[in-house]
Amino acid sequence: MNFKKDVSSEEISYRGRIAPTPSGLLHAGHARTFWVAWHRSRVFNGLLIFRTEDLDPLRCKANLVDAALRDLRWLGLSWEEGPDIGGSFGPYTQSERTITYENAWQKLLADGYIYPCTRSRKELRLYTKSQGVNSEDPLYPLEWRPDDKVFHSDAPGGEVAWRFRVPEHRKITFVDGCLGERSFETYLDFGDFLIWRRDGIPAYELAVVVDDIAMKVTEVVRGEDLLVSTARQILLYEALGQVPPFFFHCPLLLDMDGQKLSKSFGSRSIQDHRENSVDPCEWSVAFTDFYQSL
Repeated sequence: MNFKKDVSSEEISYRGRIAPTPSGLLHAGHARTFWVAWHRSRVFNGLLIFRTEDLDPLRCKANLVDAALRDLRWLGLSWEEGPDIGGSFGPYTQSERTITYENAWQKLLADGYIYPCTRSRKELRLYTKSQGVNSEDPLYPLEWRPDDKVFHSDAPGGEVAWRFRVPEHRKITFVDGCLGERSFETYLDFGDFLIWRRDGIPAYELAVVVDDIAMKVTEVVRGEDLLVSTARQILLYEALGQVPPFFFHCPLLLDMDGQKLSKSFGSRSIQDHRENSVDPCEWSVAFTDFYQSL
């Protein structure tokens, strides 16, 4: 499966998006990637969507949504659709879009793409360790996959998770707008993956695909740490009978130790820079230089 490298505004109407998760304050790494998404929407005479990815109620806070809006406006970014200004494809907050995810779940269930999973993360880690493998993202064992492809359930949740059944040893190739051709193979780079958590929350992979379809997103700009997610999501687009958007994965912004910036490890926030009178124009100049170097 191959996709064209770049977006032509003559062929399609460009619709991009920025989609922060309000689980912490945004940092410079977010700022740079979101700036690239905003910049490309302007280069291609398109529009930009602001979407809040707040599905996890234990991690996400409403005040952090407001903080993200302030921080990105301070950087000079603007958008044409979002939770603050509305639009034709709302709501633009994931916690208000559960019915759309349930509809997609129903289709995947009816077409035999998903199956219930009662295994815990701890069980998966222990199994992987017993096989002599040390991985932060272990492959779900094929022997744990049920043979049946027909399951009956009225709704997701109910103390079971749901996994997507990936085709075995399928090579997925796409041409990224920034990084060029990338290939991943199922059950080498990733295995059956979660599309619905056992606590009743839709998983990231399903939610973003369903939203990007519904909001008619034509290009997804995000960090290169999500390249494997793109391969998974291409399979979901196929299963839902949709054509994937174009993808543009940016190199990550690293700290002095060569580690990616992280909310959880206290990377300095945009808010901190803003409140200490940092000139946002300096950021724009740096981001422009970065983009031109890609």
